[in-house]
Amino acid sequence: MDLVKYIHKSEYGQLPDVLVRTPGRFHLIGEHSWFFRDKTLSMGVNLPVYVAVSSRSDDSLCFFFPQLKDRKKLSIANMKFRKEDRWANSVKAIIYGFQSLGFGLKGMNFTIYSDILPSAGFGINTAMKVGSAYAIRELNGFDCDERMMLQVIARGNFQFLNSNNYISDILTAIHSEEKSIVLTDYATKSCVLLPFDYPSKKIVLIDTKIPRVNIWNEEIIREPESALLLGELKDRRSYIRGGWRYEENPHEVNLVLSILPEMIHKKLNSIIKEHQFVLDAWDGLEKGAFGAFARAVNHSHENMRDEYEISCPEIDWILKRLSEINPNNDDSRNPFNCGRITGKGFGRCLYAILDDADMPEFNNKLSEFTKIFGFKTSSHIVEPSGGVCIVS
Repeated sequence: MDLVKYIHKSEYGQLPDVLVRTPGRFHLIGEHSWFFRDKTLSMGVNLPVYVAVSSRSDDSLCFFFPQLKDRKKLSIANMKFRKEDRWANSVKAIIYGFQSLGFGLKGMNFTIYSDILPSAGFGINTAMKVGSAYAIRELNGFDCDERMMLQVIARGNFQFLNSNNYISDILTAIHSEEKSIVLTDYATKSCVLLPFDYPSKKIVLIDTKIPRVNIWNEEIIREPESALLLGELKDRRSYIRGGWRYEENPHEVNLVLSILPEMIHKKLNSIIKEHQFVLDAWDGLEKGAFGAFARAVNHSHENMRDEYEISCPEIDWILKRLSEINPNNDDSRNPFNCGRITGKGFGRCLYAILDDADMPEFNNKLSEFTKIFGFKTSSHIVEPSGGVCIVS
């Protein structure tokens, strides 16, 4: 925190008026089914993004990202999306969101500090947006409740960035807590916290550095027809965890989806399975049954690998090695360790949750991975972290 203040003062000649910390984030299960108003399990983690802001006497906007040694400067009147501004567009989107709701803004200096670069994923871009929104609100004394803050961020995403507004990303950045996992319900645009308190476990985020190569376009399944067909298969019952589940009869599922091309049929069937894995993990977390939770995570990766087809051989290799470490020979249904690809997929990142005692062997496997595939991984041991907060 003191370092961020020092950097801001060195860059702008003044201390920040507001300093906000926002956690990084990764998704455990369900991040690819948001379009179908489904549920996602996510964790805010102690990979923080700091946003420092100070007022200016003119209408200029200055942005500085010290880790990238990158600076941007423009006027509020001439603010627009520019592809070459990359990370700074996330902050500009929030400024636009406030302006679109009628809030008047003056010039500001921004310092964005993060040890994890936005290109790595792990929720850094979202943390920049949420942190900037709360910093601007505090700096200007705006009267904005959470509903309006969500609207600011949504307008920035939709109208300025022309991108999707992933509510699970935003709610996790706001509401995450220590020893907890965030369950987001896209149908109600709300979240609840589930307990995650396993002191003997280590949570490892791994950036494999494998370039993403999309072998199919997810947009092909995000059509109104797909949503309507899956809607027909939703079985709503008050006694079911979360209020509904998909039809469990394979014949009925195949009958409803049979009008679709085979590839889309396969992907929607994967969405149905993923929903059940979310429910299974939820049930395991609430009961404090790590084995049940871990089994759901491992099954979800198999689903992402074989049915949804967003994994790659390199990530599958790491997770296969993880499964071979300390297997539960007494009950294979309740594994001690688990892991899954996370994020956009088609390469890049995964997570592993394993016993502390198994970490040395797992690190050896990551070293072996580098020798075999040539990609030097970056690993981060993380813990569940509190949500966005004003620290100074």
